[in-house]
Amino acid sequence: MKDLDNIPALMADIGRRAKEASKDLAFASAERKHAALIAAADAVWRNRADIITANAKDLDFGRDKGLSPAMMDRLMLDEARIQGMVDGLRTVAEQADPVGEILAEWDMPSGLNIQRVRTPLGVIGVIYESRPNVTADAGALCLKSGNAVILRGGSESFHSSGAIHACLVEGLKTAGLPEGAIQLVPTRDRAAVQELLTMTDTVDVIVPRGGKGLVGLVQREARVPVFAHLEGIVHIYIDKAADLQKTMDVVLNAKTRRTGICGAAECLLVHQDIVDTIGHDVVAALVAAGVDVHAQGALALDGTTPASDADWGQEFLDMIIAAKPVADVDDAINHIRAYGSNHTDCILTEDNSAAARFFERLDSAILMHNASTQFADGGEFGMGAEIGIATGKMHARGPVGAAQLTSFKYLVRGNGTVRG
Repeated sequence: MKDLDNIPALMADIGRRAKEASKDLAFASAERKHAALIAAADAVWRNRADIITANAKDLDFGRDKGLSPAMMDRLMLDEARIQGMVDGLRTVAEQADPVGEILAEWDMPSGLNIQRVRTPLGVIGVIYESRPNVTADAGALCLKSGNAVILRGGSESFHSSGAIHACLVEGLKTAGLPEGAIQLVPTRDRAAVQELLTMTDTVDVIVPRGGKGLVGLVQREARVPVFAHLEGIVHIYIDKAADLQKTMDVVLNAKTRRTGICGAAECLLVHQDIVDTIGHDVVAALVAAGVDVHAQGALALDGTTPASDADWGQEFLDMIIAAKPVADVDDAINHIRAYGSNHTDCILTEDNSAAARFFERLDSAILMHNASTQFADGGEFGMGAEIGIATGKMHARGPVGAAQLTSFKYLVRGNGTVRG
């Protein structure tokens, strides 16, 4: 039985086991990893009633903690969402194994043959908040890419994550892979996070997935390299050449489908020439759908709330959106540069030159044209699942799937070749 009171010893043991497992995983066959993921998917579905029971405990905890409706939605699991987890595990299982993939190959005049090939990162620490499905997504992607993973879920999802993790371990056992390959920190104690951030001997990279507070904490205190997954301050710019029906469909979906995910729209920018037409129609439709629109200028219709400076650059994760008129596409670009988080931003227009300018002059990890920002998701990008949306510029950007959880090494072959 692990000593949950001695956090440094607990985390050191988890790190040691992960490091040992990573050595085997680095060359585990594609077939064994596939078998582990399929067995895990079967176990999740077979144990769905137990997972929902565990989730009920977490929902009670969340209600007692006073979580917002959007955060409760992130936390909630039902049979449909469990089916989504199962589908994600199976999709990752069926993808090509990235480990060993030859990224480039060339011959040198010296006689050397050089290959650059994908290789696992080693041990990945994933720190996440309330969404328990991250347990399955992160576990699957790290295993597929040959990495051991240490999962530290949020206190709200403690029981759900534990039930899902048990299914992943069952998959590892079925395939004869080390149980240390996917470990879940078995305590809510925040001291475990502090330990994980400084385990430079056993952890190769930390992936924080959550709000600004969590990511900021990790970036400040980590001694291990970090893939930053910042908040989604998602903008939609409605250009003067936007199509009304497309605009209505995309904006309503982007804001209201699921308000608590990082791809939910948080700010609406409307070209001044269409404020009185498409702009008013969209704002009225949002208000009718129950959205609290914090509007500025001519977008401030009956039923809206006056916008304040604090609304720009805000991740609401709720049925709230900020809205303001802008002079043109360049004004929209400048606003997004000032207040965005380099996550996901969208332009709605039938003018391809305006879309090209938007794509060219913004550097968000994901840029969209005439499509809902709710597609900012690894599963929707064909990755099966994601470990998060990376907003930094080093190593991985955008949805981080299995291939993004690898580095590379060079294989150099000669024939008694010497350097003159």
